[in-house]
Amino acid sequence: MGVTSNRSGLHLRISLASGFSLGPGKADLLSGIRDTGSIAAAGRRMKMSYKRAWSLVEEMNAAFSQPLVETSRGGQARGGAALTETGERVLAAYDRMRRQTREAVAGEVAALEKLLAGAVGHSDMSQSDMPRSDMSD
Repeated sequence: MGVTSNRSGLHLRISLASGFSLGPGKADLLSGIRDTGSIAAAGRRMKMSYKRAWSLVEEMNAAFSQPLVETSRGGQARGGAALTETGERVLAAYDRMRRQTREAVAGEVAALEKLLAGAVGHSDMSQSDMPRSDMSD
């Protein structure tokens, strides 16, 4: 898991034993491909170059036993891309983990937000209001 932007909340990154990582960027790319039917369009939605989007698709396809994205060549029928059944399963699993993780830590994130300098009402929170979990990470 890692924080990947300045947006409030938790941004989940899953690191698998193979060394492959799946985080918000790749998940958003898969979602964009599903929604648009195009690697280029999905990349544009994310302000990502086609080359970078294609590189991530190749990386994801190589990491799993079955490809996550299948493509068809351009031409008169205009090429495209679609998630495979495996791609749909991987994206659904990631989305479930992301939702469950966010729900599990929402209270902790809210408590940290209240401790930020300049946060509205941050001085109203006493030490006893702060959850007593191991904060060594």
